[in-house]
Amino acid sequence: MAFLLRKVARSGLQRNLILMRHASASTSANPELSVQVSESCLKRLREICVDGSFLRVTVEGGGCSGFQYKFDLDKQLNEDDRQFGEAEAKVVIDTVSLEYCSGATVDYHSELIRAGFRMVANPLAEQGCSCGSSFSIKL
Repeated sequence: MAFLLRKVARSGLQRNLILMRHASASTSANPELSVQVSESCLKRLREICVDGSFLRVTVEGGGCSGFQYKFDLDKQLNEDDRQFGEAEAKVVIDTVSLEYCSGATVDYHSELIRAGFRMVANPLAEQGCSCGSSFSIKL
């Protein structure tokens, strides 16, 4: 029990060090890791990515549950990036972030008070916060 409490109580700096150590140990991308891209996400990306940009999804340490998703529009591909979707509607995720969200679906959700990209049905997430952008991983 004490072991689990220590893992949960790690500071943000320690989590980031673990992510960096994990990234340096992982030299090749696992081809089995992937995410799904919903039709609503593809539709929205076709509308906004007319200049060669794409949606970049990253997982960072932080948020109210330990990790958080970050969504940005980007034009620069990196060596460790994996691409999903289609040519004019791409979602790009680096290999380290992909290990924390493999099996999930990138979705675009619109409701009366807000609209935005979100990650749904992440099989590696144990719990999340009500905003939907923060999660903890299964131990």
